[in-house]
Amino acid sequence: MKNEEKTNRTQPLKVLSKQKAVVAIGLMLTVMIFSDALSITSFYTSGNILNIFRASSTNLIIAFGVTLAVICRGCDLSVGSVMSLAGILSILMINIGLSIPLAILLAVLAGSIIGCINGFLIVKQKTEAFIITLGMGMFVHGISLQLTNGNPVAPQNMDFIRISNGTTFGIPNIILFMILIGVFTFWLLRFTTFGRNCYALGGDYEVAEHSGINVTSTKWIAFVITGTYAAIAGVLLASRMNTGSAIVGVEIPLLVNCGVVIGGTSFAGGVGGVGRSFIGIMVMQLLSNVMNALRIDNFVQQAVLGFVIVFIIALDCYVIKRKKESV
Repeated sequence: MKNEEKTNRTQPLKVLSKQKAVVAIGLMLTVMIFSDALSITSFYTSGNILNIFRASSTNLIIAFGVTLAVICRGCDLSVGSVMSLAGILSILMINIGLSIPLAILLAVLAGSIIGCINGFLIVKQKTEAFIITLGMGMFVHGISLQLTNGNPVAPQNMDFIRISNGTTFGIPNIILFMILIGVFTFWLLRFTTFGRNCYALGGDYEVAEHSGINVTSTKWIAFVITGTYAAIAGVLLASRMNTGSAIVGVEIPLLVNCGVVIGGTSFAGGVGGVGRSFIGIMVMQLLSNVMNALRIDNFVQQAVLGFVIVFIIALDCYVIKRKKESV
């Protein structure tokens, strides 16, 4: 009986230790309660909360795709460049007279093709995902620079701007797109054979292969989806910013991949999900918003953000190591 009571008392602590990102969010929200009470900031307002979700929407969409690649024991560092290219392509095609739906479709298709090439090189040619996607990102970034000559491009059709900046029932459209893609990805991972296969091959590639799972096509499709989501995010961001630029998204690959891991989706594969990635990205976005609200210098913000990333990931690695040693 005493052991059972002890287990019940320690259970919440175990849950918190497994999801340190939740603790980080809780600490930041607590700090901002006091700052609002002292009239230092106006953090807890509906406008600021909406801004946080609006600002993080494109990163979250990319993160949902990256989650699939990471669960399959991979990563994708080309997503930032794919995002930029998709936004640029959609605007350029609209400006030459293509309809908005067709331009968006072709821009998203370009992202899918890049994801397909990544998947082919990684899965079929047995190359390292980190190197291939990093090189692909540099290649795609070069294409974006050539298309724009290094200058931002603006859409001539104002209907394109309304895609992300419009609202439905008072909620910004870009947030609704993020929610729909998140729900779809959650369903894909949890309730389909493809999703179960992703977890299986990420957990143990050889066992999954010998179990009859088509590990090649599963991992390949994961990278196609990742590229597709990055392109969707790029179109939405270009619509929101009313511009397409090659320099947008330079830091996105590292921020998104780190955010996914901070949330609890492991680079070791086979562990994680949409909910965890959502929490990880929100840690990054909340931290940025909190530091801006507290008027912390930009250079200090960069240092703090880097420290938090290193600290949380190092702590998670330490916990995993301790668990393995105790087995």
